[in-house]
Amino acid sequence: MAESGPGAAAPRDEAAEEPEGGGRRWGAQHAGARELAELYSPGKRIQEWISVILCFSLICFNFYNLLFYLRLEHTPSVLVGIFAGVITADFLSGLFHWGADTWGSVELPIVGKAFIRPFREHHIDPTAITRHDFIETNGDNCFMTLVPLANMAYKFVSFSPEALCETCPWECYVFALIIFITMTNQIHKWSHTYFGLPRWVVFLQDWHIILPRKHHRIHHVSPHETYFCITTGWLNYPLEKIRFWRCLENIIQGLTGEKPRADDMKWAQKIK
Repeated sequence: MAESGPGAAAPRDEAAEEPEGGGRRWGAQHAGARELAELYSPGKRIQEWISVILCFSLICFNFYNLLFYLRLEHTPSVLVGIFAGVITADFLSGLFHWGADTWGSVELPIVGKAFIRPFREHHIDPTAITRHDFIETNGDNCFMTLVPLANMAYKFVSFSPEALCETCPWECYVFALIIFITMTNQIHKWSHTYFGLPRWVVFLQDWHIILPRKHHRIHHVSPHETYFCITTGWLNYPLEKIRFWRCLENIIQGLTGEKPRADDMKWAQKIK
């Protein structure tokens, strides 16, 4: 992000801001955003550090072993597996994003402050994510991939070389899925960053290899009920056309009586 200073243009907030004296102010000064930001605890920070260190250590170990067992004849199936891994990651990013945006509450034990809180903060202060460092941005996603990464590492140290060579294409699919899940929130952060991005990131966004900035703006139109996939965004249009998320919401609301995004709206309406 460009630094502020005398004569520097202030970065434009993506969230709409009401005129002064006319009601709530969106962004970092919003009452709900300030309260949610204060819930980020030292314990949460430690969990994120541990998750990032373990995650990237396991990624390096598994990547080395995958290269060791790859064979030229695996090439077609590996390419298909990588593509399928990216698609799966995009769908899972949408499913998790939709679930955290739409249901639950910050007051829920354990998961509320740890996982739902960032989603509530993000809707009323969309640029807060651009002020988060690497650990805060990626800690939760690293945590979610620890079990599959550990399972893959266990296979590499316990299975026979013949079995590992045979299952290598499948493991490449799993590894691609893990990598893109791990990087999803970093990609999401880049989609909100309009200054100082590396050229290679802008290139990937412009060619829609990762989530583009203009594409993600659609989600940030209140009441934030569409375009939930935030890894590549490839699945957003087809899922919207078949009304996938709306159908799920209607089913859950019919079964439970819970209203979608009720907690999200509660935080958005806070004025003090």
